[in-house]
Amino acid sequence: MVVGDALADADGTEASGVVQGDAGAVLREGRRDRPGPKRTSTTWSTFLRSQAEALLGCDFFETRTLNGTRLYVLAVIEHASRRIRVLGATARPTVSWVTQAARNLAMDLDDASRHARFLIRDRDGKFPALSDAVLADAGIQVVRSGVRIPRMNAIMERWIQSCRRELLDRTLIWNQQHLLHALREYERFYNTHRPHQGIDNARPLQPLPQPALDQATLTHLDVRRRQRLGGILNEYHHAA
Repeated sequence: MVVGDALADADGTEASGVVQGDAGAVLREGRRDRPGPKRTSTTWSTFLRSQAEALLGCDFFETRTLNGTRLYVLAVIEHASRRIRVLGATARPTVSWVTQAARNLAMDLDDASRHARFLIRDRDGKFPALSDAVLADAGIQVVRSGVRIPRMNAIMERWIQSCRRELLDRTLIWNQQHLLHALREYERFYNTHRPHQGIDNARPLQPLPQPALDQATLTHLDVRRRQRLGGILNEYHHAA
């Protein structure tokens, strides 16, 4: 199914009418860049695969503390490497807070020599136009997904589910400071230790270790466990 059809199925309108120069415009631009007389449309999955090195996914999700306070977490993931960046958590995602998070993201990407071209997000009203302008100044075009089509930002949605299942559903959050501490620990765990099937079981910030082929080595493996957050997260390493 092409993106235009997917958006049309979602709310009964054509893609060019639904998106304000967002997903539909990006795909139309991609068609102009690719030769081939028989190509009449570009699917969303084709766009994601072809632009993976330049793609970011972004989203808010919410959680609650023990006293019922609702906190909003903003995170960004790189499609190609699966590296996650937790930009922050707040009870009030104001225009100034979200805009500053966008500035921090742009600076972090620049420091890491990462050159993203597109950032996929939904149409949540917590994203102000000013944050889009900040990203545009950094050379990142914001691509808004279709109405009620979370699969258009599937990689980001999967990370949110992983974060809930592996961390938040197993942790009693006391306050905002505690939440940020837990999220930073999970970010480090996710980026440096947790294997990812989408990148051949590698880690975002570490390559795959060399396989142990020697029988003597396999017989005398000494694996040590390191616990994070009191045992909620576990890392396993070969002893030196």
